[in-house]
Amino acid sequence: MSAALLAWYDAHARVLPWRVPPGSGERADPYRVWLSEVMLQQTTVAAVKDYFHSFTRLWPTVEALAAAKDEDVMGRWAGLGYYARARNLLKCARVVAERGGFPDTAEGLRELPGIGPYTAAAVAAIAFDRPETVVDGNVERVMARLHAVEEPLPGSKPLLTAHAAALTPKARPGDYAQAVMDLGATICTPKSPACGICPWREPCKARAEGIAAGLPKKTPKKPKPVRLGHAYVIRRADGAFLLERRPEKGLLGGMLGWPGSVWAEEAPAREPPLPAALEEIGEVRHTFTHFHLILRVHAGQAGAEAPEGLDWQRLSPAALPTVMRKAYDLAATSPALNVAGD
Repeated sequence: MSAALLAWYDAHARVLPWRVPPGSGERADPYRVWLSEVMLQQTTVAAVKDYFHSFTRLWPTVEALAAAKDEDVMGRWAGLGYYARARNLLKCARVVAERGGFPDTAEGLRELPGIGPYTAAAVAAIAFDRPETVVDGNVERVMARLHAVEEPLPGSKPLLTAHAAALTPKARPGDYAQAVMDLGATICTPKSPACGICPWREPCKARAEGIAAGLPKKTPKKPKPVRLGHAYVIRRADGAFLLERRPEKGLLGGMLGWPGSVWAEEAPAREPPLPAALEEIGEVRHTFTHFHLILRVHAGQAGAEAPEGLDWQRLSPAALPTVMRKAYDLAATSPALNVAGD
């Protein structure tokens, strides 16, 4: 089965900027493999490509990334979400640069900051051709259909991983890992799988039983709670904005943002960070992993000294995390901010 899949992969592999062509004899750069895998967590290939090109243009090696300023990396990450990944990216790059390169085993990779079992297996297989079992959402779907596993996720994860491990070959394990992911991304897709052209069509139990499109089953998720808050977009006459640097730990850790209230299930009190004539101009909505957020946005101009913990700064909106950028985009349309007057 692995031979049939590798033959299909040799002919149909996706062209991705972090890959080397199958069968080329080239060894994948562990830095590019690791960077792509971190970016791809909770994110699609289409969304990652531009960020990957930007990062590798600015920081073409792990040593270059390790030497970068935190704020520069966080700014370039803005929009990819899950900002703890960017903080761990820098921590890991600095450890790897100090030790002189990436470990070439999954065990060694797991000792690095921010690298869990999946990323360690992926880098070990793809960059170092170790026979590791790499299981992402695509692989889970392929295994569930191949073996007609009807137990829902996440409870079926151990069984699906065991099925994937049983098929992982010792020959070309890096290409094989990418082949299974490509199979799930291009043929064994979540909806309307193209079973007629699948290289694993014959052994696929779910296809034979006519249940492929319904697998894998998933345990229904609980509805996400809604949290409410305020954000204050305040501009000084010289064009500087009042900003805060969020704590290193927690949501949007280390990122620039607007001063505001706590985010709570009950609407918090409106408490601007300094005396100013602020206009409530509307709301922005954003969804995090565990909750939906509704922010009431207040905008206006002021010239007072910045309170403790805040700072007047020139702003590049692109450096803001997505929810803060949404608040800026809304505020920038308001006469209360007078951005258009510059």
